Amino acid sequence: MHMQQIKNVPCGAFFIFVNELKKTMLVRHLYIALIMLFASLLSCSSNAQQTDIPVDEFDSVIKKHPVQVLDVRTATEYKNGHLPKALQANWNDEVEFKKRVQALDKKIPVYTYCMVGARSAAATKWLNENGYTAFNMQGGINKWKGAGKLLEQQTFLKQLTMDEYLQKIPADKTVLVDFGAEWCPPCKKMDVVINELQQTHAGKFTLIKIDGGIHTNLTKALSVEELPSFFIYKNGNITWKAQGILSAEEITQHL
Repeated sequence: MHMQQIKNVPCGAFFIFVNELKKTMLVRHLYIALIMLFASLLSCSSNAQQTDIPVDEFDSVIKKHPVQVLDVRTATEYKNGHLPKALQANWNDEVEFKKRVQALDKKIPVYTYCMVGARSAAATKWLNENGYTAFNMQGGINKWKGAGKLLEQQTFLKQLTMDEYLQKIPADKTVLVDFGAEWCPPCKKMDVVINELQQTHAGKFTLIKIDGGIHTNLTKALSVEELPSFFIYKNGNITWKAQGILSAEEITQHL
């Protein structure tokens, strides 16, 4: 509408025109906002579908591909039955969880599970937000067992006594004792370091590996508070001890 035409329009009609124009613009903005909201919800739904995996697909992937399987339940739950080759980090224990997952390889996908899926869904979300590529098994162990799939259980072996432990340590040699566990992510990472030491320092020390997840009486007696933990013995006496993830250099300087 040209300026001359606007001047000839009665004031009442002009204000009606402006109000109608405002309504049209408001509807247009609302329409755009609704489209954006719908797209956002669709994206969230899509992401959830991508990270939540049905039991059969989960089983197929962990059997055929090099992935990291992570049980986010408690140690007691893990001992009562777990997926093959699963590592363990308790999601409900924030300090333990964060410390253990630091040892996971961010280049390799992490496949998590728990009892029914709630804890592992939360853990998967956290992992994805912190640089990992993680997926959650829908329905957890309950769905796994419901599908007729088997679990592994820890073998209960006789506990080592302190006397039996000390008899393993030669009095005339340098001995490195490694307290670890199959389900412990930092222990797995340290296995690489220990293997390297055995190659570069062959004959300079004797390695003794103790499963700290099984021989709990011994770990308690030696005040082992964290896995992995390391002790160096010389002439039958402890000369150095440390825990957690260490470099080869940190260990060799005490051998």
